[in-house]
Amino acid sequence: MSLRNYDLAAYVWPSYTGDEPRSRIFWPEGNGEWQTVKSATAKFEEHSWPRKPLWGYCNEASPEVMEMQIDSAADHGVNVFIYDWYWYDNRPFLEQCLNNGYLKAKNNERVKFYLMWANHDVNCVWDKRLAHSDLDNIIWQASVNRTQFEEIARRLIHNYFSHPSYYCIDGCPVFQFYDLKNLVQGLGGTTETLRAFDWFREEAVKAGLPGLHLQMTSWGANRKNMSGVDGGAEATLKEEVSQLCFDSITNYQYVHFTDIDRDYGEIMVDVEKEWKRMNDEFSIPYFPHVSLGWDNNPRFETFRPGIVKGNTPEAIEKAFLAARAYVDAHPSQAPLVTVNSWNEWTETSYLQPDDLYGYGYLEAIKRVFCGTKDVGRGLSA
Repeated sequence: MSLRNYDLAAYVWPSYTGDEPRSRIFWPEGNGEWQTVKSATAKFEEHSWPRKPLWGYCNEASPEVMEMQIDSAADHGVNVFIYDWYWYDNRPFLEQCLNNGYLKAKNNERVKFYLMWANHDVNCVWDKRLAHSDLDNIIWQASVNRTQFEEIARRLIHNYFSHPSYYCIDGCPVFQFYDLKNLVQGLGGTTETLRAFDWFREEAVKAGLPGLHLQMTSWGANRKNMSGVDGGAEATLKEEVSQLCFDSITNYQYVHFTDIDRDYGEIMVDVEKEWKRMNDEFSIPYFPHVSLGWDNNPRFETFRPGIVKGNTPEAIEKAFLAARAYVDAHPSQAPLVTVNSWNEWTETSYLQPDDLYGYGYLEAIKRVFCGTKDVGRGLSA
């Protein structure tokens, strides 16, 4: 069997390190959200927690650790990491996983990367001591004004976009926005946001780049919210996407747009309908998204309803087959599939091997996407 090349892009939650001093607000033991993973317990008799990572509770801000993870990802067909990137209180947050781990890894050319600005407000969901009772308390707000936006943009352009491993489409660095409402509110409306985007693109060109590929996260036609993090974000509006001249759109998690408290096969019926709707409704490219699962009970002392069922490697393989078929049906687009995620352990949606399925999810990707061609050669850069 011979397959075309594909770009499998898995989101990375950069909290599994104690290198960021401010992370101790939420995880005082000093090893990031591994603290929460290690303390997770079953909430009912058949609950599949606790789970343990086969690679151990390793520091993902270590270049040696990331060299191992990059090799494993690339060997199984994952050739892009999408790093969640944060900015709170006029400074970055959780950059160390990217800066000290991935960027210092000697083999980072095997797996490219791009950034998603996770511009959601921060409440107490990351602090297991408070998450069950204090989610209305906002610790950091994510919206920024134009001055802060320009500071962020310059940091991104000069620190990341020119890196040889940065993922590009048609030569342009891809940058994803998570929360459109927070972005537009902070910048003062749609018109002002468009002006900020125009300036952002011009700055990229001044820095020697051919331009930017700005990507938006869709919350779906029927917005859901079970994360405990996402607050008042609203369903994406087609008109606003068009006015802001985004270049593409994808999803971050099934939990944003469908009922996940059921069997994975049933969920996928709605997911494929959502892919079709996005393709039909928007004039810009939609890149299909696959989520591995959902169960954020590790972050809570008390039971949190909403758990994906039946998300075995076999079920996940069928989802990736559907995503591959979508990509094949859109040959004029970059061959990109986004995946939630590489390491979202506390939301139970990860590709990394564990003591339940081993390397089952990674092997599923390898069977679907690798074929007889060299892994990692399908990059659109």
